[in-house]
Amino acid sequence: MGFWREEIIDPALDQQTRLSMEEQMAWIAREPHNARPYYQLALLYRMQWRQEEALGLLLESVRLDPGLSEAHCSLAEIYGVRKDYPAAWRHARAAQRNGSSAGVELLARYGIPETLGGSG
Repeated sequence: MGFWREEIIDPALDQQTRLSMEEQMAWIAREPHNARPYYQLALLYRMQWRQEEALGLLLESVRLDPGLSEAHCSLAEIYGVRKDYPAAWRHARAAQRNGSSAGVELLARYGIPETLGGSG
């Protein structure tokens, strides 16, 4: 399986990811005030373990559209991993207010405490 994975599968996935990233960056260039391509590009960066870049894009996406629950859920995940629990809960609750309870469920499932300032 090593050959197929290293020589065929991984390069094809990398190329497709690069193309998808270019598409999102072109969308951002066309519509810099649209939160959706920032969110989509952040997902691609997260797949590549580029968490800092993803974090910045997600923060920009919720700045542009505070109601983008998917971005808030992703931020809750990132902040939860970083043990910034107040920030994780802020974004989980923002997602919940906008129709997605996934962030709250994730944090609760892993026993992450809702600390002071985590519900605003």
